[in-house]
Amino acid sequence: MLHWFRIRQKKNLPDYWLRYKEYFLKKLPENINETKFVVLDTETTGFDFKKDRILSIGAVTVDGNIIDIANSFEVYIHQDKFDPKSAEIHGLLKDGSVKKITEHDAIIQLLDYVRNSVIVAHHAYFDITMINEALRRNNLPKLKNKVLDTGILYRATRINTNLIDKQKKYTLDDIANAFDISLKDRHTASGDAYITAIAFIKIISRLNKNNTLKTKKLFGL
Repeated sequence: MLHWFRIRQKKNLPDYWLRYKEYFLKKLPENINETKFVVLDTETTGFDFKKDRILSIGAVTVDGNIIDIANSFEVYIHQDKFDPKSAEIHGLLKDGSVKKITEHDAIIQLLDYVRNSVIVAHHAYFDITMINEALRRNNLPKLKNKVLDTGILYRATRINTNLIDKQKKYTLDDIANAFDISLKDRHTASGDAYITAIAFIKIISRLNKNNTLKTKKLFGL
């Protein structure tokens, strides 16, 4: 009975999910400069994938090695769950003045924004898992996008120069300091997404010195 119910749910997926899914009929470009990347970040009530919730999502598009500021994304999500300790980091208050929308509406807007882009995030596993949990709560499948982690990509630049501790996990602060990137607006979703986007462009520049790096190669680093 449960198996039948899940199959029926999948057949009755909403139109906005079906539109999102259709974008993946088109293959990713081979050339990095022709590939659209969406760099995102989430602020959450905590770090528990099951119990905690997303408070905000910020994202920017990187297209042709340029950050398209005009095409940015930012939503704040209403949540009943609230941890005052996490508010000290991201600054979002339960009854703050920013306009908040439902988790479901945030998902609709996010899927329309990312489409079939390659998603980039720092320590991406956390952000993607939190988003996938939100999708699950709304009876939707997981994200279909390819994902890149700037922590892993940056480590690849260090391997090329033999300066790597292979077990080290580089923070966003570490990478920003290495590239002399301003940390203004750190710990806001949109601010961290923008910092990560700058870092991503600088990392790609290092990895693609000969201008021969293909998009699919990034997923094997």
